[in-house]
Amino acid sequence: MATFATFCGGMGSVHSITHIGTALAETSRRRPLRAVPPKQAAELAMSAFAAIDSALAMIAPDGRIMMANPAFGRLFGDISSEDLQARLLIESWRNLEGGERVVLFPDGRSFLIRTNILPSGYFVCASDITDQLARDARDARLVRTDRLTELGNRRLLRERLQDLLDSSPAVRGDCALLTVDLDRFRAVNDALGRNIGDALLCLVSKRIRSAVSDVDIVTRLYGDQFGIIQFGRAQPDSAVILAKRLCDLLSRPYMLEGQLIDVTARVGIAPLALEAADVDQVMKNADLALNRARQDRATGYCVFESGMDETVKARRALETDLRRALALREFALVYQPQFDLQTRRVTGFEALLRWNSPTRGTVSPLDFIPLAEETGIINPIGEWVLRTACRDAANWPADITVAVNISAVQFAHRTLATTVLSALSDSDLDPRRLELEITESVMLDARGTALGVLQRLRGTGIRVSLDDFGTGYSSLGYLRSFPFDKIKIDQSFVRGTAEDPGNRAIVRAIASLGQNLGMATVAEGVETAEHLERVAADGCTHVQGYLISRPISPEQVDGFLAAKSAEETECRDDPFQVA
Repeated sequence: MATFATFCGGMGSVHSITHIGTALAETSRRRPLRAVPPKQAAELAMSAFAAIDSALAMIAPDGRIMMANPAFGRLFGDISSEDLQARLLIESWRNLEGGERVVLFPDGRSFLIRTNILPSGYFVCASDITDQLARDARDARLVRTDRLTELGNRRLLRERLQDLLDSSPAVRGDCALLTVDLDRFRAVNDALGRNIGDALLCLVSKRIRSAVSDVDIVTRLYGDQFGIIQFGRAQPDSAVILAKRLCDLLSRPYMLEGQLIDVTARVGIAPLALEAADVDQVMKNADLALNRARQDRATGYCVFESGMDETVKARRALETDLRRALALREFALVYQPQFDLQTRRVTGFEALLRWNSPTRGTVSPLDFIPLAEETGIINPIGEWVLRTACRDAANWPADITVAVNISAVQFAHRTLATTVLSALSDSDLDPRRLELEITESVMLDARGTALGVLQRLRGTGIRVSLDDFGTGYSSLGYLRSFPFDKIKIDQSFVRGTAEDPGNRAIVRAIASLGQNLGMATVAEGVETAEHLERVAADGCTHVQGYLISRPISPEQVDGFLAAKSAEETECRDDPFQVA
């Protein structure tokens, strides 16, 4: 290799030096600040060439290294000129127009070669970037790795999804995105602390790794949600098989610091064979399927279908309208009578919520109540219902009660008891005339606080009834833990035919249980005289349903009670006649 010193020793003319100085000056594209004699310019250029720390060289068109500075010699000094020509791929430069390229040497080193085309060859600047590439690779891995679980992160997932979307339909068609999250993880994190929660996520990540193949990509997206890209499998069948395995594996108990922890996995599946505009759409599809899996707890997983997107859009529109409905006074209460079979009198009314939307018309409670509970909108709506029902009932006769449904979501709100007592105070309604109807989900979802709240409210004289009795799985335990005033038998047992011995046996058993515990029993859904006769014979104390009356507006209550009072004597001779 010709070094700077040997090259200068072989230079015999100022013209050659001047030529090199001119070439270097042209390469740097800088104009001198003042005129300098050619010889002096060449000497200055050569001095700078030698002093620069970067590895510089002048290479002839045939690949011979004409001149190199000391830094170039230090960088490649142990390699012969011929080998260096081969390793730098100088032969290939002839068809290029300069620029940058990375060259990998057999010893593992990597060099960045910058080339400028000159009239008499090439001017080259070389640098060893081996360490830089290693740092870049390490940094690239770190920015794509979740530090807690050491899985990939959201950025890695998005990049790999983009690669797949850019690939051929054949490759993309054998891939699917699965999103996984854990039910009850937040409760574990809150109750046992973040350290236990983090340790649980690490165990979950290990179980996920054990369930996937080596080519699949596993990432932690955020919190307790994970993402998996499944490669090279027939879809969606293979993703469903994996989802079933994950639901089983991740839902098995975990032991952490002496604590036995149970969580349940839910999985959403988005096959990449489906048309998707971009990565965001694929991830959205998987999330839509995951949301459906949360709702359908029977299987624990769901495969995305195109109709889900429209369903979600419709749901969001419904939620928007629901949030505005309270402010725009679109809600109303109607009241359905409860009839005492022993006294043959109407003893109270149940408040039922109705939504009359100017754009949607009458919206069924079955459509908007679950959404209100899921989004938390039920809290302000429930408070409005409670206060309105108390104000209306305050205008009724003093022996008529009003029943208001309270959801588990409302019970989870710490201010519920205060709100109930405030509604009674503002309306001046006797607490003994208010009945709160709850379902077993109240006891199940808020068991840590529900009993205390119920006992506090009942201590003021408020009555408490257990609604939809018989549809849950632990009703007897709740009856033992709290002295309810009333049990409401779900209408599904009442509306069965007389030939259905199972339903009638359930009604009879509940009525007998209520009698022994000192609790009234209300049969819901009584629509025919046959229903009434049957539940009365089975021991129920009260009935409610269309046979007594359809729900009526607040303005109709006084007239309804007056009419019933006038007809009361007419019904006494026939125990099963209801006017």
